[in-house]
Amino acid sequence: MTADNASTKDNALTLGALMAEAVGALRDAGIENARMDARILLSDAAGVDGSRIAAWPEDAVVADAVAKFRDMVARRLRHEPVSRILGQRDFWRHSFRLSPETLDPRPDSETIVELALDWLEDADAPTVLDFGTGTGCLLLSIIGDLQNASGLGVDISEGAVACASENAQRLDLADQVEFRVSDWDSAITDGERQTGFDLVVSNPPYITQADMETLSPEVREYDPRLALTDEDDGLGAYRILSQVAFSLVKPAGFVIFEIGQGQEEDVARLLVEAGFVGVEYREDLGGIVRCVAAKKTRCSVGRCVI
Repeated sequence: MTADNASTKDNALTLGALMAEAVGALRDAGIENARMDARILLSDAAGVDGSRIAAWPEDAVVADAVAKFRDMVARRLRHEPVSRILGQRDFWRHSFRLSPETLDPRPDSETIVELALDWLEDADAPTVLDFGTGTGCLLLSIIGDLQNASGLGVDISEGAVACASENAQRLDLADQVEFRVSDWDSAITDGERQTGFDLVVSNPPYITQADMETLSPEVREYDPRLALTDEDDGLGAYRILSQVAFSLVKPAGFVIFEIGQGQEEDVARLLVEAGFVGVEYREDLGGIVRCVAAKKTRCSVGRCVI
């Protein structure tokens, strides 16, 4: 080792020192889960497994990684979510790229995937339509766990559609799904309307205008407002989607909507008014009703079967 190399090593910061520096700054700024956030960011910046940070805190970190880590911490101090700093979020069994035009997927939304798979696991080549697809996390998670399934995701945002398409390519599902820019059902073809879909899902904007101000900065300042709120009572999207979904779901098909806390009765009423039956609720891991689902009857002469 040369004298220059020895000097560089002696002056290098260690994993432990960087962790202490970041945790202190994040805690002083009131950031929750400061230690976990710092560990995730340092693991990414230094290119090491998170367990190594605790096991070998004396390991030196090269200058470029130190600079990258400090930049990440500075962004977190501005309340930018860790997932947006990393540019991706784990959801269901995959990792999804994010963009400024997409919501940051939350674990609560996996409730939709669970319910969809419960209903479609025995279906023969089911078709799924996802309104407001964002990253495509719902559609791609459902399609990826089903045999011979196919799907269509639509979103009003071109950036969201581009992000979802990229995620489909990364997950090798591009041959089974398509993403289109669409204002509600404007991009649905006549042929698709006639054939229908086995399942329609959506996580629409459901936060009321008043509640927007109560959201954390991580959500309010970094998720696209258009995907969060209808700038009214939070039910605007459901009033439209309940009618649209009924026109697009096959007989004996299903609809699943994610909802906000306390919205289940209002959304159920809208689905029934649209013609759906058999309303069901599904709770998330926190015990909050997160999904409202319903079925479309299969009718024949003289009788209807749910």
